[in-house]
Amino acid sequence: MNEKDRATPPDHSLDLALNRRGFLRAGAAAGALAAGAGAAKAAGTPDPLITDVQPWAQGWGDGVDATPYGLPIRFEDDVVRRNVGWLTADVISSINFTPIHALDGTITPAGCAFERHHSGAIELAKEDYRLMIHGLVDKPLVFTYEDLERFPRVNRTYFLECAANTGMEWAGAQLNGAQFTHGMIHNMEYSGVTLRTLLEEAGVKPEGKWVYVEGADASSNGRSMPLEKAMDDVLVAFKANGEALRKEHGYPVRLCVPGWEGNMWVKWLRRVEVMEGPVESREETSKYTDTLADGTARKWTWVMDAKSVVTSPSPQSPIKHGPGPLVITGLAWSGRGAIAAVDVSIDGGKTWREARLANPGQDKALTRFYLDVEWDGSEMLLQSRAVDDTGYVQPTKNSLREIRGENSVYHNNCIQTWWVKSNGEAENVEVS
Repeated sequence: MNEKDRATPPDHSLDLALNRRGFLRAGAAAGALAAGAGAAKAAGTPDPLITDVQPWAQGWGDGVDATPYGLPIRFEDDVVRRNVGWLTADVISSINFTPIHALDGTITPAGCAFERHHSGAIELAKEDYRLMIHGLVDKPLVFTYEDLERFPRVNRTYFLECAANTGMEWAGAQLNGAQFTHGMIHNMEYSGVTLRTLLEEAGVKPEGKWVYVEGADASSNGRSMPLEKAMDDVLVAFKANGEALRKEHGYPVRLCVPGWEGNMWVKWLRRVEVMEGPVESREETSKYTDTLADGTARKWTWVMDAKSVVTSPSPQSPIKHGPGPLVITGLAWSGRGAIAAVDVSIDGGKTWREARLANPGQDKALTRFYLDVEWDGSEMLLQSRAVDDTGYVQPTKNSLREIRGENSVYHNNCIQTWWVKSNGEAENVEVS
C-alpha cells in the first residue's frame, strides 16, 4: 500500500478552535447542562474543596525516606498489567498486557511494561552473568557484565511489540479493551552496547552470514537473524528508562532488535553464534510464522508494520464528562521507520481527519497523537490509521484477510474500531 492510496484528510479550517476562550465557553455550556441534571452545584454555591481546609493540608505528609524506591500513589492502583487467563495454559509461559489506555506520552514505565515469558522470569545476578560470542569468528570471546560496561555506550528509544499483539482479532472483534487488543507493546529508552561493537571485537569471518541469539532461561529461547541486521541497529542493553532492567524484562542483559518482532528481543542473553545460515529453531518454524489461508506458512516475517490504536476513548477509558470538548488520543508506530502522520475517523472510515502528533515521529519508536474535537453526544465509530515515512499506510482488516485469510495469529496491524455510544461507553466492534 503506497502513499497515493491514502485518502486525503478534509480541511480543518471550520473545526472548533479550542483556545482558552473557546474552551471556557464550551465548558460553561457543558456545566449548565450538568447543573440542569443535578450533577453540579448551582452557580455561586461555595465548593468546600476550595473554601474549607482539607485534611491533607492540616498535618504532615510522608518524609523523604518513606518509600526508598518510589511507588505509584494508591489512587492509581488500577493502572497495572493484566493477564487474560484463558489465553494460555499457565502463567509461566504467558503474557500480560500494558495498560496503554491509562497512560499518556510515549515512554512506558517499567512497572507497567508488558511481559512475555516462555519458562518464567528468572533471577540472574550480575556477577553470574556471561555472554559468549562464538562460531564463525576470529576470536571467540566471553564477556562479564563489567566487561560490557567498559565498551562505548549508546542510548536508544525503541518500541517492543509481540508478534501476537492483536492476534485474537483476526477472526473478528474479541477482546474488549485497548490493553488487551494492543497492550503487548512497550516503549523504553535503552542503554547498552551495540551488537556490532561486540561482533567486531570478536572478528566475523567472511563466511558468517547469520547469527543465532539465545537466552539463559530454561526455555533456551533462540532466534536466527541475518548478519546485516545484527551489524545495523541491534543493541545489547543493560538499562531501561535509566535504571537496571527489571527481572521480567531480562535483567541483567537483554537484546534489543529495533522494529522487529518481540520474540527476537532475547532476554537474559547468554550467547551469540555466528553461522553460515539460520538454525530453523522452534521459535522460527512451528512458532512465529504466519499461517496463510491455504495452510502454508510465511516465515522470516520479522518486521512490525505500521500500526496505531486509539487508547482513549476506548472500552477501558470511556467518556465520563458528557458532550463538549473531547481529547481523542492514541499511539502509532512502525518497524520500518518513523510515523509521518495519523488520521482519525469518527464514522468508521468514511471520512478522516489528520491528528496532531505530540512530537515528530521517531525511528522505530511510539508516537503519541491527539485530535481535539467538540463531541455532541452522538455515537462514534472511532478508528485511527498510521502512515510511516516510507509511505506505507495501515491497512483494514479485510485487506489483510484477502492476502492471509483468518488462520493467522501474528503480525495483525489492522485498523481497530471502537463503537463509542451516546453514554460515553465504548465497545470493540469490527468495521472492516
